[in-house]
Amino acid sequence: MSGTILKTILHWWHRMLNLPRHSPPSWYLDRLREELQERRAANTSIEKLSETADVFFSISRAKCDGFPVQELPRLSFRHVPVYAYMLAKFTSRWAFYRVVAFLCGAPHHYTVREVVNPSKDHKLDEVAFRHHIDQGKFKRIGRRLRRIWPLFP
Repeated sequence: MSGTILKTILHWWHRMLNLPRHSPPSWYLDRLREELQERRAANTSIEKLSETADVFFSISRAKCDGFPVQELPRLSFRHVPVYAYMLAKFTSRWAFYRVVAFLCGAPHHYTVREVVNPSKDHKLDEVAFRHHIDQGKFKRIGRRLRRIWPLFP
């Protein structure tokens, strides 16, 4: 029962994020491998939680996009914090970029769908470039918003 609920929630959530699909399908497996490597390198508890959430995200995104790379871990007592952290982390990033685009006056701010780590300036530049938004303005507003936005490591 909890597996069906989890699948339903994650399917709805990924549809809300509406991230672009990637090609070739090997992109999903490559991301998972990268995330697993980062998870193995994590040292602190928060790093392990964050990297485990990234692994779960990679698996669930691939499955939702039609390229299952691995079975998603079942919803269990020990996985509840990971799923909760994953939902909070990536929803916060997604909303952050949409708000920055809106504050920049981007005419199609509602089409910005990104979840890369906004704590890095070069990621702000990349997102602005991908969406044809003035990079200087996007970075300036993004830096200001980062001071108050609830971003997760």
